[in-house]
Amino acid sequence: MVPDYDFWLLDLDGTLVDVEPAYVYDVIGEVGRRLGKEFTSREAELLWHGYGGQRDQLLRRLDIDPQRFWATFHEVEDPITRAESTFLYEDAEFVGDLDQPTGLVTHCQNYLTGPVLEHHDITDWFDTVVCCTDDLGWKPDPAPVERAMTDLGVAHNGHVGALVGDSAEDVGAARNAGLDGIHVQRYDPHERGFVVWGDRMIRSFDELGPRNY
Repeated sequence: MVPDYDFWLLDLDGTLVDVEPAYVYDVIGEVGRRLGKEFTSREAELLWHGYGGQRDQLLRRLDIDPQRFWATFHEVEDPITRAESTFLYEDAEFVGDLDQPTGLVTHCQNYLTGPVLEHHDITDWFDTVVCCTDDLGWKPDPAPVERAMTDLGVAHNGHVGALVGDSAEDVGAARNAGLDGIHVQRYDPHERGFVVWGDRMIRSFDELGPRNY
C-alpha cells in the first residue's frame, strides 16, 4: 500500500496512453524520407521513445540536427491521427477514481495533448495540464512539476505528493521537486538498456492497492 498522498501528478505517453507501433514506424519513416534518411525499426523506436538520452545519441551518430528533426517531426504529425492511433492502458482507470488534486505533466505538446485527452474522454481526470516547453523546461527539470503544483495549490505548504511516470526523466523530475517518483514499467528494461529506479516500482496501477485515494 502506498502512502496517502495529498495530490498526484501523472505523465501521459507511456504511462496512461501509448501509440500503436505501426503509427511510430509510419511517422518516423516519413520524417526520415523528408530528411533524406532511412531509419531501421529499432532506430524508429529509439527516436520515438528516447530511452534516457538514446535519441540524442542516435541523432548525433546519424549527423541529424535535433532542431531540424523536431521541426520535421511536428510537420508530419497530425493531432487527430495521433489521437486515433493511441490506446488507453486499462489500469489507467485508477487515475479517474482519484479524489485528490490531480495534474498531468507531459512532454507531449499542447496541440497533441488536447486531442488525445478528448479522444479518450479523460480530460476531466485532471485539474491542471502542464505541457513542457523550451521556456518552461523539460523533465527532469522540476519547473514543469512545480508549475503543476502551483496550479493545484499544493506548492510550498507541506503537502505530500507523487509523480507517476514511465521514464527516468519522470522520476528525476519528481525527486528534483521533492516528490515521490513512482515508476510504472511499461517496457522491458532490456529494450531501454537500463533499469529505472523509482521510490516505488510498479508494472500496473493496480499494484497501488484499492482505489480509495
